[in-house]
Amino acid sequence: MSTEPHLIRAAVERAEFEGWSEATLRAACQDAGEDPLLLDSHFPRGTAGAVADWAALADDEMEAAAALEDMAALRIPQRIRRIVELRLRAAEPHREALRGGLRVLALPWNLGLAAKVAARTASAMWHAAGDTSADFSWYTRRATLAVVYGATLAFWLSPRHPEMEEVLDFLDRRLADIAPRRNPKAA
Repeated sequence: MSTEPHLIRAAVERAEFEGWSEATLRAACQDAGEDPLLLDSHFPRGTAGAVADWAALADDEMEAAAALEDMAALRIPQRIRRIVELRLRAAEPHREALRGGLRVLALPWNLGLAAKVAARTASAMWHAAGDTSADFSWYTRRATLAVVYGATLAFWLSPRHPEMEEVLDFLDRRLADIAPRRNPKAA
């Protein structure tokens, strides 16, 4: 993360109502007590970089929140569910800023950055869940979780504004879809 957290938070507050733009970042600098003329210094990667820095800050805060919970007693799917829930609940007050940030990352010239953001978030979620794999499953777990989280995020941000319990039920179904199936004949 290259931007100071206080500037990112100020930008998110602005973006919630104004969307993500250079003007939003300039106003966020002023809100945070920084010189708006130093916009390029404060946000060297522009609007898309500010969104990516917000995602990195959210990853760090999610990992810190997960560390405060007793995850050891939970099975891996329950840990992942709880971590995704922590992430969504933290983003809830900034739903529109998140929606706008995803629009910025979806622009064709930002797709590489979007992929990095998704990969970092999936990896942070697995790290928070206690994953220590170092083999091929390290990659497959993260790729699978990125898809599950992306689908859950899209459902959560849908125009019908589902309640959190509906979103968690959706997540539970996605997690059940990828759970290894036990062959009853093999037993």
